[in-house]
Amino acid sequence: MDADRGGDAGDRKKAPWPEVKAPPALGSPPPASGDGAPGAEAPPEETSGTGAEDTEPEAAGLEDTGTEHTGREDAGPKGVGGSAAGSGPAGPVPSGPAPSVSVSAPSAIPGPSASSWPPVPSGRRTEEGLAALSLPYQVVAAMVLTVVGLLACVQLAMVFLHVAPSNTLTKQHGEAVDKWIYPEFEQNWKLFAPNPLQQNIAVHVRAEVVGRDGRTTTGWTNLSGMDGEAIRGNPLPSHVHQNELRRAWDFYTGSHDEENRPNGLRGELSEQYIRRIVMLRLSGLDNGGTVERIQIRSAVSPVGSPSWSDTKVSTEPTYRELPWWTVTAADLPGGRAGDRTASGTEEEK
Repeated sequence: MDADRGGDAGDRKKAPWPEVKAPPALGSPPPASGDGAPGAEAPPEETSGTGAEDTEPEAAGLEDTGTEHTGREDAGPKGVGGSAAGSGPAGPVPSGPAPSVSVSAPSAIPGPSASSWPPVPSGRRTEEGLAALSLPYQVVAAMVLTVVGLLACVQLAMVFLHVAPSNTLTKQHGEAVDKWIYPEFEQNWKLFAPNPLQQNIAVHVRAEVVGRDGRTTTGWTNLSGMDGEAIRGNPLPSHVHQNELRRAWDFYTGSHDEENRPNGLRGELSEQYIRRIVMLRLSGLDNGGTVERIQIRSAVSPVGSPSWSDTKVSTEPTYRELPWWTVTAADLPGGRAGDRTASGTEEEK
């Protein structure tokens, strides 16, 4: 028995059973009890069960599935008399009862555990929108959005009351609605009228200037023609060039009679509006001195009939001249309504 457990047996020394760290693979024949194949002797490095080859797979965190590992050629369990590592395939395995196998639990190996594999990305989830801002910025953004929403609701309500038929609200608050709408948000439905516009309307201005040569009067300047040149050929024309002067003139003619007398509070407002627009345009021109007075007129030309039509229409323009207006500080760019010191209306000399 001593010879079987590592003692001397005759002239040679038997190798003890190696320590097995994992059970043999399923389907492999059990190792024989007792001596191994005659004439086979385990190498000295195989006598100890704590060698590097036995602990390599476990230290690397690999599972022993009974298949061949990288760098090892002796697949399957080794018994006494088995072939040494790298010496070729194992010889015949003797039959007999399987030896008792002690399976030790794997030691603590650094690395992710099975319960946490695959690893879950760590870190706080990225917030989006207002939640990504700090609390003070969230409060400011909420206030801005609230103000914008309220202004949009008020604008929609005012436009609705302006275009709606006469009702109780417009009778009681019509003046407040008009102050909100005019002149910037006036609604014009002439495009959809039964008889749409069939005329070209141009606004002209001339000025009385005080310069080095005394008091002179300039010729007529076609302000609508200047807007047309800025629009023509421009893929993204300015809203100012397209509508500002045209809408101001429509506002004026709609709030004055044929004698150029205002027919209400809107008439006075329309005069102030068109005077400021004209002086804004003249400030960008070389007038030869200081503009003291201005006069505005309109040139209305009917649209000619198409070539295939038998209708003949005269395209000669007709003019409507307004009285001379004295320029005050309120009419200049950057002026204020409180700076007006004179009525500004005079008859043409």
